[in-house]
Amino acid sequence: MTRPPAAYRFGSFTLDADTGALLCDGEPSLLGQRGAALLRLLLERAASPVSKDALIEAAWPGLAVEDSNLSVQIAALRRALEQGGGGRWIETLPRRGYRYAGPPVTRTDATTNQTAHRGALAVPEKPSIAVLPFEQSDETAWLADGMVDEIITGLSRIRWLFVIARNSSFVWRGRIADVKQVGRDLGVRYVLQGSVRRADDRVRINAQLAEAVTGTQIWAERYDGTTGNLFALQDEIALSVIGAMEPSLRRAEAERIRRKRPDSLDADELVLRAQADVDSGMHERSRAALPLLKRALELDPCYALAHGLAAIAHHNLFLHTGLKEENRSAAVHHAHKAMEYGRDDARALTCAGFSLGMDAHDRQAAFVAFEAALALSPSTALAWILGSVVAAWAGEAERAIDWSERGMRLSPFDPWAFAAYDAQALGHFQRERFQEAAAAAYKSNLANPAHSITWVQLAASLATLGRLAEARAAASRVIELQPTFRIAGQLAGVARPPELALKLGRALREAGLPE
Repeated sequence: MTRPPAAYRFGSFTLDADTGALLCDGEPSLLGQRGAALLRLLLERAASPVSKDALIEAAWPGLAVEDSNLSVQIAALRRALEQGGGGRWIETLPRRGYRYAGPPVTRTDATTNQTAHRGALAVPEKPSIAVLPFEQSDETAWLADGMVDEIITGLSRIRWLFVIARNSSFVWRGRIADVKQVGRDLGVRYVLQGSVRRADDRVRINAQLAEAVTGTQIWAERYDGTTGNLFALQDEIALSVIGAMEPSLRRAEAERIRRKRPDSLDADELVLRAQADVDSGMHERSRAALPLLKRALELDPCYALAHGLAAIAHHNLFLHTGLKEENRSAAVHHAHKAMEYGRDDARALTCAGFSLGMDAHDRQAAFVAFEAALALSPSTALAWILGSVVAAWAGEAERAIDWSERGMRLSPFDPWAFAAYDAQALGHFQRERFQEAAAAAYKSNLANPAHSITWVQLAASLATLGRLAEARAAASRVIELQPTFRIAGQLAGVARPPELALKLGRALREAGLPE
């Protein structure tokens, strides 16, 4: 048996016989699997009548279907051809079938030529992703498509990410997608797939993110909900997918960039390489990140996220290396620059808000930045998490707990999870729910055992519960991690309300930490 042609070219269109993708002037058009099978048969028999039976067998092999199904697919096919002036190229032959009556068809063999779009679509330098239509049943089709639309829209708000448009990714509807082939055909580094299943009033959504070159899965999650409010479920799942997936994408990109020569990195790559060190919350790693961020700003002085990350890096140094004014002022400087240049960058605004709240002690400006970030991209888990920290130290206990929980729902394994739990611990401590405070502090310890402030929260909670031996053990760990820690200086550094300073200071002294 001979291999079928790789491509059919007619007018401004190309039909890829291998993938079923229809392109108009090189741009993919929305065309399903059955429509592609019908068009291929009509093109193979160009200018000749094709019976309804033959067409049904091509699109629904081995199935008995009504003629009305064929009519629907032909109508959709005509609509797809309209953009290239081909709305009348498929003729209806009453009681006989249909005929292709458009421009001449050129068939190209696979061994001599590759499909036009494959050669044209190089993978961009910046991280790139395609979100494919989720597998679905007829009763969940609208939910699945709406959710994919929301995911594409949400991902498009992430400035460092190149996202393939819906019409391009939806050419894969109804087909078994090989992520390597998708990566080649659409020119992307990552592919998100998923499925939607419904049983009675229960809905289950599965999502998987894979690296396209190797086909390696780098993230997967399952979500369950009820059909009580499907629109709300659609929005909630879309936000959750974006929030949970973004840290995995960043980690994958950072790992890829680490394999490149340092002197070959552009500004975007330098920022991504520095990101993980800043996200650690650790002063040693933040110090290592600053030269990378400096180089990125030399290449692009208006790079908002580079300024934002530099602000947090200097904050980490300020908080953990003796509360030096040079670090605090540098953090505030970069925070203002991030605000100035990052009005359309949610993550840059988030970083700026955190530093303005913690280092400039301007909580009002901080929450203006956080709210602006969330208006741009509601799935920005980091805005909820870092906002919860600022709220906690401002004495807003309930907002701290609420925001930290929202952030963790969006991104359960976020690199900043330790900060979210710290905020919960401090919020519960202020409300004198000390058992809850200790439990949250333990979770923070598990998330980042090398972060001294997590041990501060634990020591305070345990001391207030009367568990002094455990509290003093936690206090010893604070001094081991941060030898310069002093109660008065630390509390002054974060500008806490007097009542919180009194309550927290008393507990920390009882735990044995130095004044």
